[in-house]
Amino acid sequence: MPLKRFILEMGAGNDLHGGDYTKAALRAVQDALHHSSLAFIRSLGLNAKEMQVEVTIGVQEPAKVDAAAVKASLPHGQVTVKVVKGGLDVPAEGSHDLAVIASAAIAVRFEMKAAT
Repeated sequence: MPLKRFILEMGAGNDLHGGDYTKAALRAVQDALHHSSLAFIRSLGLNAKEMQVEVTIGVQEPAKVDAAAVKASLPHGQVTVKVVKGGLDVPAEGSHDLAVIASAAIAVRFEMKAAT
């Protein structure tokens, strides 16, 4: 049975001081989640445990994101996390502080039976 995307939601998050890429990524995921309501799951009688949740995080230094922490922050479904180059780093003037801006895209898919 093919997977069908039901939701694609985007979010942005930041860590204004300290350059913590994981903190910015987690905030981006929470931003995306707070823009969505998955009422259709109950309305259609779907099982949230069968939901495929694909998270893509964009930051300037992907290796500095704890993908396991991002995965653990999602409340439902079978979650995969991919971290790619994106987002934005903004250095502070006159100091070594760094503001990190992360982007998140969350896609929710379900297997759907083909119409007969």
